[in-house]
Amino acid sequence: MIHIRHSASAAAPIEVVFAYIDDHSTVPDWMFGVSQFTPVGEFTQGLGAQFDAVMKIGPASLESRLEVTEWVENEVITLSSLGGVSNSSSWRFIRKGDSATELSVDFAYQLPGGLAGKALGRIVEPFVGTAIKNTEETLRRNVEEIYAREA
Repeated sequence: MIHIRHSASAAAPIEVVFAYIDDHSTVPDWMFGVSQFTPVGEFTQGLGAQFDAVMKIGPASLESRLEVTEWVENEVITLSSLGGVSNSSSWRFIRKGDSATELSVDFAYQLPGGLAGKALGRIVEPFVGTAIKNTEETLRRNVEEIYAREA
């Protein structure tokens, strides 16, 4: 598995940041490359909720079914793949005062083996760093704008 870790601070309360990330309908608004994030079944949040995701990275479209495998309100959301490209993302939230939150993500993925996996790796790897940076910047901007409107 390849791990990419990143953390940043947002000028918004932990409740605002967590609620925004926990809302599946906002994922295509802030997650770089995600064009679809569709609930599967009756649960749309919390432990056991499942989603079908489509992510476009460069010329490749990657599909994956994800399940929430760890969920503690205002603390952590972890999603792990059930099918498709093997991946997981763990979002951790730390309160840094009344109106600031430290957010960290650990994104891990494993491409298939063989020639197809190597070819996909050459396409995907250059985009991953850009995707994480863009995701963090968009996410931070969105939650800070929401908090500013509510305040």
